[in-house]
Amino acid sequence: MPLTDAQMSRYERNVKIREIGETGQAKLLDSRVLVIGVGGLGSPAILYLAAAGIGTLGIADGGAVDLSNLQRQIIHGTPDIGKSKTESAREMVERLNPDVKVVAHPDRIGPDNIPGIVAGYDFVLDCSDNLTTKLLINDTCVLHNKPFTYGGALALHGQALTYTPGHACLRCAVDVPVHPNAVPTSREVGILGATAGVVGAIQAGEAIKCLAGAGRLLTDTLLHVDLLLSEYRTERVKRDKKCPVCGQHPTITGLG
Repeated sequence: MPLTDAQMSRYERNVKIREIGETGQAKLLDSRVLVIGVGGLGSPAILYLAAAGIGTLGIADGGAVDLSNLQRQIIHGTPDIGKSKTESAREMVERLNPDVKVVAHPDRIGPDNIPGIVAGYDFVLDCSDNLTTKLLINDTCVLHNKPFTYGGALALHGQALTYTPGHACLRCAVDVPVHPNAVPTSREVGILGATAGVVGAIQAGEAIKCLAGAGRLLTDTLLHVDLLLSEYRTERVKRDKKCPVCGQHPTITGLG
């Protein structure tokens, strides 16, 4: 469907990008993207996705806005303290771009509900803040052939990787400890808001590129962001034939 005059005006800068154009913008308006986690990563990702004109934006988070969130979770403001994060994010998106339909998923993501939620979207952003949830998102998307982009950030360092069917998944890219809770969190080591902002913006860019059919994705590639030293580097990741979820003889065939 052709863009309306108002849409052409709103998305003019997108349309002028050769790799996107009017056709790519129309694809974005017709797409459905799920963001899991409305924190440091999810906040900038949601804002950029909404501004870009993603037609339907799913927002999943079971938490409420806390004063300590505001140092990095830029989609929320001081008046939102105590409010559901999904509701706070919905209000911001609706102010930013009325073209976007927001679907709130205010319950905590778990093995019982994630398959049904993920099924309704074209692309997923893992903006969660703990390894257990990240592995759950990874396994769900691999088992359901759903493209997604992983993001992680602590202190002044971040990572990102994109999965599409047939390529390396998160389990192929990182060493999973015996106890996922052993991985440090931002509560323990801190996080600079700008670090999360950079990684969240990269995740939004991956979704936009994938849906518009533009550019090269971070498939089979783990991007390392080091704001302390102002360095960005990529690490090639091979699909692990022994991976328990995407390998030749998977042992993870369901959730739970």
